[in-house]
Amino acid sequence: MIRAVVFDVGECLVDETREYGTWADWLAVPRHTFHAMFGAVIAQGRDYRETFQDFRPGFDLHEEREKRAAAGQAETFGEEDLYADVRPALAQLRADGLWLGIAGNQTVRSGRILRELFSRDVDLIGTSDDWGASKPDPEFFKQVAEAAPFDVDEILYVGDRCDNDVRPAGRAGMYTALVHRGPWATIQWNSAEARELPTFRVESLLELSDRIGRFNGSVR
Repeated sequence: MIRAVVFDVGECLVDETREYGTWADWLAVPRHTFHAMFGAVIAQGRDYRETFQDFRPGFDLHEEREKRAAAGQAETFGEEDLYADVRPALAQLRADGLWLGIAGNQTVRSGRILRELFSRDVDLIGTSDDWGASKPDPEFFKQVAEAAPFDVDEILYVGDRCDNDVRPAGRAGMYTALVHRGPWATIQWNSAEARELPTFRVESLLELSDRIGRFNGSVR
């Protein structure tokens, strides 16, 4: 049975349009051009961070994040950047009696924002910076499993990417859900991997309550 649901952050809970727009501004690149290159890099199966290299060879994402912070332009997101289904979906899953967590590749600064937004809504908020391991590293999912008070095969991990979320979470022994939004899911949605690997494929997080309920009812 599924007893715990853990969510990725970017393009699962948070619409990152604003954040990537500010990166384009930081690079002094037109936003449309940056977004087009970003999509092309993903479609080619490359690491999204290579987008920055295309515009500025030698670009160090960590170093540039710190420069942005020093310039008063640190990464940020807020209530207005959450997808519309996030709050009602969390409330419904909580009402269903499920243990909830949020865990993604995020900085310490982003972790603080997540805690301000969700500390009353979920049982766990963990980031790659907290754990010293980033997806798709198996160590990241080991940390998720250790933080949840259930067996690994009672955890559902929800994300927007096959490569960073569904595949490694499944290999760790978790159930998985792929949500159809953001650039990765849009590009990967019709691939064999996206059709075959996830336990659930959903258009909205609001579908999870019913899908989990029917799944748990079938295994009782």
